[in-house]
This record gives sequence, C-alpha cells and structure tokens, in this order.
Amino acid sequence: MQTPTHAPAYLAVELRLPTNWLDYTILGIYFVVVLGIGFAARRSVRTSLDFFLSGRSLPAWITGLAFISANLAATEILGMAANSAQYGAYTVHWYWIGAIPAMVFLGLVMMPFYYGSKVRSVPEFLLLRFDKGAHLLSSILFAFAAILIAGVNLYALAIVVEALLGWPQWVAIVVAGFFVLAYITLGGLSSAIYNEVLQFFVILAALIPLVVLSLKKVGGWDGLTHTLTQQHGSNFVTAWGGTGIGNANPLGANWLTIVLGLGFVLSFGYWTTNFAEVQRALSARNLSAAQRTPLIAAYPKIFIVFLVMIPGLVAAALVPNIGTSASGLQYNDAIPYLMQELLPNGVLGIAVTGLLAAFMAGMAANVSSFNTVFTNDIWAKYVVKHREDSYYVRFGRLITAVGVLASIGTAFLASSFSNIMAYLQTLFSFFNVPMFVVFIVGMFWKRASMKSGFWGLLAGTTAAMVNYFVIYKQGIIDIPTDQGANFVSAIAGFVAGAVVMAAVSLFTRPKPDEDLQGLVYGTRSPGVAEPAAPGDEAWYRKPALLGWGAVALAALCYIPFSF
Repeated sequence: MQTPTHAPAYLAVELRLPTNWLDYTILGIYFVVVLGIGFAARRSVRTSLDFFLSGRSLPAWITGLAFISANLAATEILGMAANSAQYGAYTVHWYWIGAIPAMVFLGLVMMPFYYGSKVRSVPEFLLLRFDKGAHLLSSILFAFAAILIAGVNLYALAIVVEALLGWPQWVAIVVAGFFVLAYITLGGLSSAIYNEVLQFFVILAALIPLVVLSLKKVGGWDGLTHTLTQQHGSNFVTAWGGTGIGNANPLGANWLTIVLGLGFVLSFGYWTTNFAEVQRALSARNLSAAQRTPLIAAYPKIFIVFLVMIPGLVAAALVPNIGTSASGLQYNDAIPYLMQELLPNGVLGIAVTGLLAAFMAGMAANVSSFNTVFTNDIWAKYVVKHREDSYYVRFGRLITAVGVLASIGTAFLASSFSNIMAYLQTLFSFFNVPMFVVFIVGMFWKRASMKSGFWGLLAGTTAAMVNYFVIYKQGIIDIPTDQGANFVSAIAGFVAGAVVMAAVSLFTRPKPDEDLQGLVYGTRSPGVAEPAAPGDEAWYRKPALLGWGAVALAALCYIPFSF
C-alpha cells in the first residue's frame, strides 16, 4: 500500500469544474446570507460574555449542531475522503471509536466541571486546578495550534477554489478570510454558531447527492466492495481485518495502537480539551443544555462517516493509482474529482458552496476560539489587566483580525502533506493529547500538585514531537505510515505527561482541599444546585440516556465492517 507522499498538497490542474451562472448565483446567495447573520447577531453583543460565549443563552439543539459543524470542516471532508482513498474502510475508526466515546465522556463527565466552574475557556480551568504556569503554557500552545489549524482550512480552501473555479490562490484566501473575519467581528460567537448551523445543512446538501451518484457509478455497495477487494485486497473494505499485532494492513497500525492511540489518547485529547468544540457547549443556556450539546452532536457524527468515506472509496475504485504520480491525482483530490465527473450544474453549485461552507466553519471555529483564549487567558490575565468590559470586546475584535492574518501566514505549512488529515492528526498529537493527560490526571487524582500541570504539559508535548520528528522521521523505528506514527506519538505524549506529573507531584505540594471543590472528581459537583429548565426532565433530554444510546449505536455500526 502506498504510504503518504510529501509532495505539495495542490489539487490536480485538470480538475476544473464546468461552473456556470446558476452555480455562481447559489454561491452568491450563500455569502449574502452569511453576512446577514453576522449583522443580525451584532445587535445581541453588549458585553464580553456575549461576544465570546453568546451570553451563555443558546438552546442545546443550536449548540449541538454548531458543535458538529465546527468539526465538519472541509479539512475533515477532504481529509477523511483522502483517508478512505488511501486506507480504505479503516476510516470508520475515526468516528465510531475515535469520536463517539470521547464526545459522550465530554458530555457526561467533563461538562459539569467546565460549565459549573463558569470558566470562559479550557485553559482557564487549568488555572483553577493547577497554577499560572500551566494556565499560561496551555493558553500559548492552544492559541498557536488554533492558528495552525485555521491555516490548514484556509490553505485547503485556496487550493480547492483555484482548482475548481479557476480563481488565483491569493484571491481565494483574501475572499474567504474577509467573510470569516467580517461575520465573527460583527457578531462574535453567536454569529459563528448560527452560521455553523446553516453550514451544517449546506454541507449535507452538498455531500448526499455526491454519495448517491458515486455509488450508482460503481454499481452500488456490492460493486464498490468487489472492485476494491480485487484492487487492494479484502482488508481494504473491513474495519479490523489485518490489525493483529505483527500483521501488515493499509493503515500501518494494529488493533492496540488503534484502540489506545486513536480511540483513547487522540480522541479524548481532541474532543474533551479542544476549545474550538468545547466553546460551543459553554455557550449553552444551562448545564443540562451544555451536557446535551456533544451528545446531540454524536448522533449525526455516527453517520457522517458514510458521507465522507464512500466518495474516497469510490475514487480509489475509479482511479486505482490515486495518490501516485502515475494517476496525476493525490488523495486530497478524491471529492473534487468526483464533483467534476458526476455533478450537473446547480447541484454543482450547491456542492462548491458546501465545500466553501465547510472551510469557513472550520476556520471560524478555530479563529473564534483563538480570540477568546488570547483575549481572556493571555491579554487580560497577564498583559492588560482590570480594564473595562468594553475594552476587551474591542480587543477581541482586533485580535480576530490578527488571527485571520496569522492563519494566512501558517496556511502553507500544510503543503508538505498529500493527506491533510494526517497533518491535522499530527497537530492533535502535539497539542491536544498533552493537555488531555493534564486534565485527566488533575481531575481524577487529588494529589496532583499545582506545579505538575505545567511540567506534565511540557513533557507530553516534547515527547510527542521527539517521537514524530526524531524517532519516526529519522527512521530510528520503522513505522509504516504517517497515521501510524501519529498514534504512537499520541501514546508517547500521554505516557510521558502522566509519568512526569506523578513524579513532580511527589516532590511538590498539592493544592489545598478547599480549593479543589468542584475541580476534582468526587468533590462537590459544580452546577448541582442549578435548577433544571422546564422540559429538561423529559427522558429524551436526559444526558445519560442520550450518551449511552450514542455509544450503543456506534458499536452496532461496527458489525457490518468487522467481517
């Protein structure tokens, strides 16, 4: 199986779509609506809480759809389709074991701590649990990661628009950056969230016709699996085939690294500490709504895998040498290639709009979380303290513009990866996993000292980077693929962070028990005294039932792919 190449991640030059006036009209209407939502949301922004967390006033179904839309960026659409074209049906692991359990854990276990403590960001929780060292380091690492990930979305947008519509890259970057900047600066998080709800439905409208026509092209699911089995072997169309320890498979990972590296460390690290996601839940109107936010999002997440995996599999069937120089197409080209081949005008306009919506959703999620963390956790805590609330709203708008400009600067760092999802997973192993180990140890071990948070975070980040850049890239240990290396880096970062936290805690003083109330599992649960909103007592709104139902449904989905 072909391992990831390191050619620039441009789309093939011949991928030009026959767009006409109807497609551009649909695109234009979408951009008008996006800015209209920004202007409408501006009227509700009066305080910094309104700007950064929507005044904690949004219903669960809004925050739930925004939660999943913020994740369903075009980097995921292109990246997971690329994953499927490269690795086959193993892509299901990123959803059913690599997302659903962690989303349920966030809703049932972690949201009471986040929401009940009234923090405005994930790093702020570390300030309460540990000390300023852990808080400042996590704030800097998160802000840096948010800009890198926003840059991935912006770069991916530029290469897609250039290839599909013929626009120069700089035009695509400027136009997309302007619209994201405009609607976040105008309406803050409310604008971003309401646009993400719109973008969720636009993305579905783009992907569903593509999946249906793709399957029709290859003779349905049976025709697709028959073709892929002949080309790549039977393991290419199963979830667990060939994942025994010591066996070779397209993913280059065994069941242990899949379960621990992806299913536990990377997954929980991303979904429970990535503020671009958690911020949506923190904007909910009460604790029950905050808990239900990731649980509501888990249900569409279970099935979205089919919308991104099937186009990748079809592309692999139609272009057997995709990802190699012989085909002229990279893995990232899977969805644009099918759009060119299968979609008529009108539907094509919806598909292009869906891709642009997905790019902007992903970029907006990271930029809005960046401006919150930079303003509240860095600027207001350590640079300009104790200013009036209106000052921080103005600064938040300014730093939003800085974040967009910085994203343009980081966009081209993604160009060394033929599979942009591999690049994103690398970033997650560096930045999200170490933060997760600090959270999980601090939340479940009362003895974890104030100083251990900083050193655990530093050790975890360093260990993940050393494993990737030294042990893997220098060939000290042979790991077949970038994704396999990411799983190992995540495990290394988690173990190093936990060991260092334990060691440091033995030699430094813990936080006083009275300061740990509501911050450590088993102490007074924050938010318990909050009365339930009318209607929240209904069985279908109970977080525990929603959560376990999502886990059971995801487990059932594995059955057809396990044999």
